[in-house]
Amino acid sequence: MKIKRVFTEKGSDPYGSIRWVARTSEIRNPDGSVIFRMENVIVPDFWSQIATDILAQKYFRKAGVPMEDGSSGGETDARQVFHRLAATWRLWGERAGYFDSEEDAETFYDETVFMLANQMSAPNSPQWFNTGLHAAYGISGPPQGHFFVNPETNEVERSTSAYERPQPHACFILSVEDDLVNEGGIIDLVAREARLFKYGSGTGSNFSKIRGLNEPLSGGGRSSGLLSFLKIADRSAAGIKSGGTTRRAAKMVTLDVDHPDIEKYVSWKVDEEYKVASMAVGSKVLDRYTRGIIAAIESFSGPEADRYQPDTNPELKKALVAAIKADVPTPALYQLLHLARQGEAPLARAIFNTEWDDEAYNTVSGQSSNNSVRLSNEFIQAVLDDGDWTLRTRTDGAEWKSVKARALWDLVARSAWSCADPGVQYHTTINEWHTCPEDGEIRASNPCSEYMFLDDTACNLASLNLMRFYDVAKHRFKIEEYVHAVRIWTLILEISVVMAQFPSPAVARKSYDFRTLGLGYANLGTLLMVMGIPYDSDEGRAIAAALTAILTGESYAESARLARQVGPFPRYEGNKKHMLRVIRNHRRAAYSVPAEQYEGLTVVPQAIDETLCPEYMVKAARVAWDSALELGEKHGYRNAQ
Repeated sequence: MKIKRVFTEKGSDPYGSIRWVARTSEIRNPDGSVIFRMENVIVPDFWSQIATDILAQKYFRKAGVPMEDGSSGGETDARQVFHRLAATWRLWGERAGYFDSEEDAETFYDETVFMLANQMSAPNSPQWFNTGLHAAYGISGPPQGHFFVNPETNEVERSTSAYERPQPHACFILSVEDDLVNEGGIIDLVAREARLFKYGSGTGSNFSKIRGLNEPLSGGGRSSGLLSFLKIADRSAAGIKSGGTTRRAAKMVTLDVDHPDIEKYVSWKVDEEYKVASMAVGSKVLDRYTRGIIAAIESFSGPEADRYQPDTNPELKKALVAAIKADVPTPALYQLLHLARQGEAPLARAIFNTEWDDEAYNTVSGQSSNNSVRLSNEFIQAVLDDGDWTLRTRTDGAEWKSVKARALWDLVARSAWSCADPGVQYHTTINEWHTCPEDGEIRASNPCSEYMFLDDTACNLASLNLMRFYDVAKHRFKIEEYVHAVRIWTLILEISVVMAQFPSPAVARKSYDFRTLGLGYANLGTLLMVMGIPYDSDEGRAIAAALTAILTGESYAESARLARQVGPFPRYEGNKKHMLRVIRNHRRAAYSVPAEQYEGLTVVPQAIDETLCPEYMVKAARVAWDSALELGEKHGYRNAQ
């Protein structure tokens, strides 16, 4: 690939325009206690303190970095991080033949570190955590059960090191079978998830294959139900700090709307929230009556032998009766009296509250995942018709129970209103935009749902900062620079597939065969405000649509150029007609064509409203999709999405 310079000049320091400063990073608890402190953190002078803190606490490598005196320590300078990222991407890109010349590789490096330092773009967290630790610092470690595809043999191989091939992917979709302990089953899923959480990644799974409560087992018993196994995975995720830092594990649970346990699943988090509220109230009630009982004992002025007897201590009797009427458990009262007789202070009892980081939430289940329900068009139609909806067994698809579709829909809505879960995923619509249906349906998503693809695949992410591409003085978005950044970062994400290792042979195989990428943007709200456009407005949505279309179209166009250079993704030919249909539909949306011109869609997209969007943005969006289709028809695509 030929890489052009837009932000840098050949032979010049890519950091030449930046002034570097030393800062102190300190993060405190609400009570003022210090969680983290680091002095002499070197960052660009225009970085905010928050950006400095995130880099220092989360992304600096804390050990194993070679020092000038021969010892080892941690990263202290942002340039160390930018270098280990960009140099590693360059190294693997050169190995895989992505650059036409050494000069192109050097240009790639300079443009990349410039964008990182100037906050124009950023990769997902696992890249910051893992990429370059081996290439830049020689950090190694025993293998952790990962796999990769050797491009020379096209065979899946087991990784021999923890870091030689990093785990740069943030988003995984893992399959799970209706099996307890064998490969691909429930406990194996927990182990695969643990490998991902450890290195800072998130994962999602559709659990619809697992039998519902009381479905028959082959041994003659009855299933303990889906929720019993979801709770196991939930506790595992809660115990793992993602990337070895304070970031919690990210997990998505998805369930089809016809699963026998769908009602219990939808209500799961609502019930857990009620437990938290009960603990918060109950702990305060118990504390109040405990204090009353202790006060009655301490204030008694009669004989010592009568102090602890309700019959001879009227105030104690009164306090105990009040506690019993308030449903304080009798064993707790007996325990309190026995401790008092022995001259011991009552056991310290926690006072719970409903804050998300309080111990109350840590004791209930369902707090480590986002939950979603998978809705088909058939279910939506049943809701509209006020019809019945059949829940089906997992083993043979037989009818398990019939419910009213609207009642189930109302349960979903009320639960989401109560505790923000479950979300909904529109299964039919998602699969009508599926580029590779010959290899199966899309059944699930990653934790944040920006990645939807086949089971046992992975996606690495990056974002462009829209504000860095807006010229405030000229009131104009810098399309050319934006397009250049899209192309560079599409290449970075593709190179990341080349160098990656994965948590199972199946994920390694499919991620290599489909090579899915996730490029997005950030700071849309700020951009619209600076442009003087309300966020919740038709004009704002039109501009967002155009910027999204430019990014997506140019990314697919670059993927086609990569296919011209090194070939399309291995499963392209088997899905060619479907992928080109999806690309044509994207292009139609950029041109705002009539609904009847779309191919194979039940619900047509909201196209760009060219009457509300700057003409130059609409033109750029159409150019992007023209290129994506034209190049794709000639060369295919390097990436399935």
